[in-house]
Amino acid sequence: MTTLKKLIHKKNKIIIGLMSGTSVDGIDAAIVSIKGSGVKTKFKLIKFKTFSYPKNFKEVVLANSHPGKGSVDMISTLNFAIAEYFTLAVKKIVLSAKLKLNQIDLIGSHGQTIHHIPNGKIIIGKNFSSTLQIGDPSVIAKLTGITTIGDFRVADVALGGQGAPLVPYFDWLVFRSRKKNRALLNIGGIANLTLLPKNVALKNVLAFDSGPGNMLIDRLMKIFYKKDFDKNGAVARSGFIINPLLSELKKHNYFKKQLPKSTGREEFGEKILNQIIKSSKGYSREDIIATATELTAFSIFEQCKIFYKNFSSINELIVSGGGANNLYLIERLKFYFDKTKIKYSNSFGVDKNAKEAICFALLANETISGIASNIPKVTGAKRFTILGKICL
Repeated sequence: MTTLKKLIHKKNKIIIGLMSGTSVDGIDAAIVSIKGSGVKTKFKLIKFKTFSYPKNFKEVVLANSHPGKGSVDMISTLNFAIAEYFTLAVKKIVLSAKLKLNQIDLIGSHGQTIHHIPNGKIIIGKNFSSTLQIGDPSVIAKLTGITTIGDFRVADVALGGQGAPLVPYFDWLVFRSRKKNRALLNIGGIANLTLLPKNVALKNVLAFDSGPGNMLIDRLMKIFYKKDFDKNGAVARSGFIINPLLSELKKHNYFKKQLPKSTGREEFGEKILNQIIKSSKGYSREDIIATATELTAFSIFEQCKIFYKNFSSINELIVSGGGANNLYLIERLKFYFDKTKIKYSNSFGVDKNAKEAICFALLANETISGIASNIPKVTGAKRFTILGKICL
């Protein structure tokens, strides 16, 4: 406990943030130097790297993430396996940064979402909300010898929240402006938006998952081309949009939901994937990828327009995440957002690929500092609360 007390009172910390998204593309690891906490937080990225999972591991994780298809023995095993891969990522990035493990003060780990049911499931007549991120932080703490904070989403769900998105707190800390209306867009497997009108107070921030990001595009690329993603959007660019299919996909119930809301593989996974394949018979693979890409771009714009209606126009759309590397998708966003300036988070000192990993380093710092980092208006939780479990 003496070590924990020293950590709590330490003004300058070196923290590793770990993130693995819904696409299970790999483990993002960021070493971040952090000074202060809350609105006084200052940080500097020391090192960022993405580490691949072993071949075919992604398919095992996804197979155990679909409703009714996972098995309790496999999920239990994966909980430890992912923690070991996260541990390996920590050791590798520390080595590449020419540091030692004993120089790292703290690890903040998002874990790997295996299932997310914020609106609940009925068991014996009672509705229970839940979320499950595996890659147990206790395992990471014991294998690295570094205090680890994980399971950030659970506390918010326990208080009636969606448990997501959590990045908006980071967005508010880093990107808020006195003069400009900004929207922050992170395109991972799921796309999420944070709306920051000028001079916005934390309690008034709006944020939500807009719908699919890379998830459908990546899965279709795997099915049709045995590739993990559409590099630069080249395949989508070579196809044509299947308008009847796009119109059908736009009717998805998620797009009609009011805030707060979050989504995942449960709504934009295998079921909608099968719908796309079934409804696109007779069209080329390129056309199908182009249509899935258009759905992502359109849903981001449409959802942003719906929920930004109470504010004036957006001056800047700041993009990050793996989808920021899809040049065709960015072109389609520019088409929809028209006069809004689209920038990458790099312009603000936040690597577009490292943003979420940096975020969980900062969230770990807030937790150890005793500061609440959920936003009730965003998640729907009953109150602000400190997030995560501290594993010694």
